[in-house]
Amino acid sequence: MFSNAIVRKPGRSMIEGLTNANLGSPDYLKAVDQHESYVCALRDCGLKVTVLEADENFPDSTFVEDTAVLTPHCAIITNPGALSRKGEINRIQKELREYYSHMEEILSPGTVDGGDIMMVGNHFYIGLSNRTNVNGAEQIIRILNKYDMSGSIIKVEKALHLKSGIAYLENNNLVICGEFLANPEFKKFNIIEIPEDESYAANCVWINDKVLIPKGYPHTLQNIINAGYSVAEVDVSEFRKLDGGLTCLSLRF
Repeated sequence: MFSNAIVRKPGRSMIEGLTNANLGSPDYLKAVDQHESYVCALRDCGLKVTVLEADENFPDSTFVEDTAVLTPHCAIITNPGALSRKGEINRIQKELREYYSHMEEILSPGTVDGGDIMMVGNHFYIGLSNRTNVNGAEQIIRILNKYDMSGSIIKVEKALHLKSGIAYLENNNLVICGEFLANPEFKKFNIIEIPEDESYAANCVWINDKVLIPKGYPHTLQNIINAGYSVAEVDVSEFRKLDGGLTCLSLRF
């Protein structure tokens, strides 16, 4: 169960954020409204939410998930794979010191984006992507082992991040789509398959027995409801234009 979340408001500079989505430029004012609704959804799940002010120096900094990996035993400050995002970790590191007595960090040449890390109990799946490299993944595993946790590496061929196409909903249930469907690592889970034309909705998030999913994906909504979950839809269309999703917008612990 989670008690807290950290989010950062989007800045006007978000229109300059990194993206391969080809969905046009985000509407800043609409993004602000959507972010406020997202925060309300987190609070409805029982979380105390710390809302950081926007940082115009970092257009992608609203996607706080990429800056840290939070475990039951330590916080790991990442080293984001995109050069323009390196400085985002400083404010997050300062904030997390209020909550964690054990802090670790990923050092260059290792790179890690939090969006490539999926926690399943005390085991962490680590996606090798354009943002997370082998050196970074190996550092993550060494840190996890130090605290009696474990990790394994999953190659990401097409998606931006591992969690762009997969989400663990606890109770051995795994939302999954696209390239990850055939991966033997995931055969032991109860698979909730997401249609390819709704692949964006695979980036959903379990919080205290409720699942938040992006608005506008009816098949995904029904599949997750059929699996026995209470589901809430959240509109994050403006963040999708920057390749961002529901998990990207918060650090939950």
